[in-house]
Amino acid sequence: MRKPGRSVHPAERRGMKMAISKELLDILACPKCKGEIHLNGEGNGLICDHCRLLYEIRDDIPIMLIDEAKPVSDGEAAES
Repeated sequence: MRKPGRSVHPAERRGMKMAISKELLDILACPKCKGEIHLNGEGNGLICDHCRLLYEIRDDIPIMLIDEAKPVSDGEAAES
C-alpha cells in the first residue's frame, strides 16, 4: 500500500517491484562525484548522469563501487 504524499517511481507504475526503497535512493550519492543518482528505467541499477555511470543493484543491494560501475550510453540515460 502506498503512503499518502509519497512519489511513485515509473518502475512501480509499470508493476515492477522497486529494487531499493525511495528513502534509500534519496540518501545515496554517486561515489565518484558525490552527485545525485537515480534509478534506471529497468529498476536494476542507479545512474549518475554527471559521470555517465551505472551502478548495478544485485540482490536488492546497490553496488556503489566506482571500479564496478559500467559506462552509460546516451540512449540508456535518456530512457531512465
